[in-house]
Amino acid sequence: MALAQHALRLEQGRSAADAPPDRASGRSAPTLFPAATTTRRRVVIVGAGFAGLEAAKALAGSPVAIVLIDQKNHHCFQPLLYQVATASLSPADIAWPIRSILRNQRNADVMLARVNGVDRDRNVVMTTAGEIAYDYLVLATGATHHYFGHQEWEKAAPGLKSIEDATRIRSRILKSFEAAELARDLQTQRCLMTFVIVGGGPTGVEMAGAIAEVARQTLRRDFRHIDPSEASIILLEAGPRVLAAFPEKLAGSAVRALEAAGVDVRTGVQVTTCDEAGVLASGERIAAGTVIWAAGVKASPAAEWLGAAHDRNGRVAVNVDLSVPGSDNIFVIGDTAAASFEGRPVPGVAPAAKQMGRYVGRLIGARIGGNAAIGPFRYRDYGALATIGRRYAIVKIGRLELTGLAAWLFWSVVHIYYLIGARNRAVVALAWIWNYLTFQRGARLINS
Repeated sequence: MALAQHALRLEQGRSAADAPPDRASGRSAPTLFPAATTTRRRVVIVGAGFAGLEAAKALAGSPVAIVLIDQKNHHCFQPLLYQVATASLSPADIAWPIRSILRNQRNADVMLARVNGVDRDRNVVMTTAGEIAYDYLVLATGATHHYFGHQEWEKAAPGLKSIEDATRIRSRILKSFEAAELARDLQTQRCLMTFVIVGGGPTGVEMAGAIAEVARQTLRRDFRHIDPSEASIILLEAGPRVLAAFPEKLAGSAVRALEAAGVDVRTGVQVTTCDEAGVLASGERIAAGTVIWAAGVKASPAAEWLGAAHDRNGRVAVNVDLSVPGSDNIFVIGDTAAASFEGRPVPGVAPAAKQMGRYVGRLIGARIGGNAAIGPFRYRDYGALATIGRRYAIVKIGRLELTGLAAWLFWSVVHIYYLIGARNRAVVALAWIWNYLTFQRGARLINS
């Protein structure tokens, strides 16, 4: 680490003399990558999620120099984060080093850094490692938890957007049972074994079902002084029903499955207070050992960096080709973009992000190659899926609707297919088979 920092200081020292002044401090900011040459255009991609990686891969055969920036060194398969949070999978099962993914793509350079801003006038990205000049910029910085003006709730009710979030939640869940085992009065035990999930979307529903399975099946014989199967799992949704993006019939089926698993589903309930001791929901105080936030997301600060128009969740308003109005060389994709197709908003799901990334990569490649025939972005809806526990799911793809075990098998195949690498597909498939047969979860580790 010391050697890397020394090398970075040397590089910054060499470039500082030619660097433009830092507007905030008046000092010279290092330019790690000066202006790109005319023969090999530079494409800077910020974010190595589904959208950013697809954009980079789509440019694999183009005569460009790609700089992919991310503050993490790995790509995470977010749809399965809840399984890490509930000890079914280990972090390494759903995450891969970015450098490994792109190691055979010779025109791609990976940078571990955090972006602080964008200077549209000078065509540079400001990062913690210095400034990076670009010919084309693709912002795929994703979204984070939205606490609707109550950011102080984050400490008491963590959300689920990263590996760190998942392992933190896993530790909280397991620590609650451990603390209940040590408690000697019944009321304290009940409080510690109460789990509140705020938000009835797919993440909240999947978390509630998985925690119920952990309590009712996985841990039921592991303790001597408590009965984990008596845990209370409460799912709170402010709207009139959970899974609002699904047809009412399928959503109702999911609610029945949750209730059969022992989950208390409450709709039309607004959380007004959230702290370490529980929540206040529509005037009722619910004491809980663990609170998990799944009520909403907001976009990264990309709109602020660009000074661009955005919606109430911070997503940048984009043109039909996903470019930023006034800058035809800047694109915003994935959860950061407020895109629409045929008059409807493009949902913030992985398939949409991948489609956006692939489209923008091809569009940039076509423009560099002198082909302006690429039309506007077209979104293809691949449907929606959600799972409840180990053998029940709901699936909506066009006119096809599935529930129960058949839907769960379909959900499993789809998620295994989209994992990166044969090793991870095999590991996840075997973990699910083992879990299905034995009710055991092998990643029950408390690491914080």
